[in-house]
Amino acid sequence: MNAQPILELKDISMYFPGIKALDGVDFTVRPGEVHALIGENGAGKSTLVKIMTGVYRPTAGQILLDGKQMNFKSALDAQAAGITAIHQEASMFSELTVTENIFMGHHIKKGGSGRGPLDWKSMTTKTGELLKSMELNISPEASVKSLGVAQRHMVEIAKALSIDARIVIMDEPTSALTLREVEDLYKIVRRLREEGKAIIFISHKFEEIFDICDTYTVFRDGQMVGEGRVPEATISGIINLMVGRSLDQLYPKSETKIGSTVLEVKDLSRTGYFKNVGFELHEGEILGFFGLIGAGRTEVMRVLFGIDSASGGEVLLNGRPVSFNRPKEAMNAGIAYIPEDRHEQGTILEMSITDNITLPKVDDLSHFGILNRKAENLLAEEFAEKIEIKSAGLSVNTSTLSGGNQQKVVLAKWLSTNPDVLILDEPTKGIDVGTKARVHKIISEMASRGKAIILVSSELPEVLGMSDRIVVMHEGHITAVIDREEANPDKVMLAATAQIGKVTA
Repeated sequence: MNAQPILELKDISMYFPGIKALDGVDFTVRPGEVHALIGENGAGKSTLVKIMTGVYRPTAGQILLDGKQMNFKSALDAQAAGITAIHQEASMFSELTVTENIFMGHHIKKGGSGRGPLDWKSMTTKTGELLKSMELNISPEASVKSLGVAQRHMVEIAKALSIDARIVIMDEPTSALTLREVEDLYKIVRRLREEGKAIIFISHKFEEIFDICDTYTVFRDGQMVGEGRVPEATISGIINLMVGRSLDQLYPKSETKIGSTVLEVKDLSRTGYFKNVGFELHEGEILGFFGLIGAGRTEVMRVLFGIDSASGGEVLLNGRPVSFNRPKEAMNAGIAYIPEDRHEQGTILEMSITDNITLPKVDDLSHFGILNRKAENLLAEEFAEKIEIKSAGLSVNTSTLSGGNQQKVVLAKWLSTNPDVLILDEPTKGIDVGTKARVHKIISEMASRGKAIILVSSELPEVLGMSDRIVVMHEGHITAVIDREEANPDKVMLAATAQIGKVTA
């Protein structure tokens, strides 16, 4: 901690039309430390990262590297200075190989000349060595499209490490990783720290911050509001800095009268994904679904919403058999589905916030094929305010928002349909702690109005805190259905790893 700073940002401000993203921010990082950058979505973290990586040029302030003032004109300038970023959403070329992706933008050329032909043999060898050092069983010649989500994310990390950066920024690096892969990532982070690298670690998960980080800085509303050493901090203290108030209840679950059966699933199967899945969902109930990666939870929800077809089984909605061949049929029946992948399935990034929120309601907002823009704007404003979307205005493209605010747009979009059955697949993924509490409150309010809700989550505290019952899956099978009163972390995790037999509520 006595080391001289490697990177200093002094009195940094960044203005966009109608919004002040950063206001007089100071931020310091030292070599050999893992520095947590903490804040709610819209607090200014993403803007700061883009300034550090040369994507944005600040409106005011100084960037110092080893005490020398820098003026990054592009991302390549920042990369040449030894700064690299691993983003929450992997951005790679799926048709290219792992080697081609890792060395994109900084190819090795034969003879050491910047003008010579590409040295593919050296790049393939170095890729293999890098993957081996990360204990990844991935071929350098494999196409990225053949890899799973977690493997792609680890390749993205390998790509960042390939330039031998001095400062590595990790933005929600564990969002697509299993528990085992998180431990592997921690090993990489600790190795980088031992090598004297500076790591800026952005995460909404407090267990990660306290497991791996040495120091922290908290942002709120574009300003730096606190900093210190992680071992001397408390979760409640950091939350208070983040949201400007104490957060006594992250899971505001209201006691609700559970009503009649709305959805009944009997022996539902999809060959290769899940088999003989059965459960009931009632009015006013929040039914949690928990399982490790590969358990089949999302695959079940996709069938229920008509995205994929079942190979067997039966689904009853209000006592009547249903079989949806496409999502529109499920929507017409009163079912809404908020998918885990907000980019591919949840939003159209180049459309405005208003257009995204009102997309499922276009028919209702139109008369003789003409869209009622006034009604559309009012609907978008209502749900943007309810879900607290932070933006320069509802007419801006959704692509301009932070990841968490994009997730809020997805939530607002489906809440606007006022469904009878709401399926939420990882609804708080990538969302800060303050917004999580708001989302949980909305979910609880909907249940209290008699809505039937399925909550799919990889976060065990969320499932335990919000669910009336928990369905636990392992490798395509239900291993337990546990009542709220009987649920605890040990019991749920035992079922998720198939260590206990099937129980019923």
